[in-house]
Amino acid sequence: MPFYTKGDVTIHYEEAGSGFPLLVTPGGGLDSTVSKWPGQVFNAMEVFKNDFRCITMDQRNANGGESTGPIAVDDPWGAFADDQLGLMDHLGIREFSFMGYCIGGPFALKLMERAPDRVVAGVLCQPVGHNSKSPDAMYDSGRDIWGPELCAQRTDVTMETVEAYLHNLYRVDSDFVYSVSRDFVRSCQTPMLVMPDDTPAHSYEAAMEVAELAPKAEVTVYPWKEEKDVLTKTINKVREFLLAHQPAKTK
Repeated sequence: MPFYTKGDVTIHYEEAGSGFPLLVTPGGGLDSTVSKWPGQVFNAMEVFKNDFRCITMDQRNANGGESTGPIAVDDPWGAFADDQLGLMDHLGIREFSFMGYCIGGPFALKLMERAPDRVVAGVLCQPVGHNSKSPDAMYDSGRDIWGPELCAQRTDVTMETVEAYLHNLYRVDSDFVYSVSRDFVRSCQTPMLVMPDDTPAHSYEAAMEVAELAPKAEVTVYPWKEEKDVLTKTINKVREFLLAHQPAKTK
């Protein structure tokens, strides 16, 4: 298994295929790991490996994964972006597309904010965000599932630290997509494709607001994952979107 290390952070990653780089992160909230791909609505590493150089990773401190680092209480979303951009630097990749499932929606937007000259296009698949009917879905999952399991493995981590971290992840900017502001989304010039879902964590309202606010956003049909033919057409739309927005020299 390949690893990338920078300071006190170690990231496990995997690659498949060739072509223009596509960084893809599976769902699973703070337990987003490579091993979760078989359980996703579709496995992007398999589906897109004939079109792109697909790269995926265990997120920092995901239970069941091999990536470790400090609990970045002061800037949790920025730390994830630093890990992702650092991996691209390690691989010698300047420009890339990004596709994030679930928590990968906020990842995508933070990457667009941090590195607008590097992320050429983003796909937000079943993105998490504020759900007025279940406003603490992500916080509660982190507190009840992710945090206790991490504390059991890491003697240096306490639930007090976990709760401070979760507060800064999900409650500081709690009424939208957590990682960036509405003003940023309004100003974002990166092409993005939004694939809405509607669960307590995957907020339909937040996903559609992103699609409405972002000047270069497109949105898939909804629902798109329950019927096989609609899912197939939607996957093809994702592929076409990513191919259309990669730099001309690589097409």
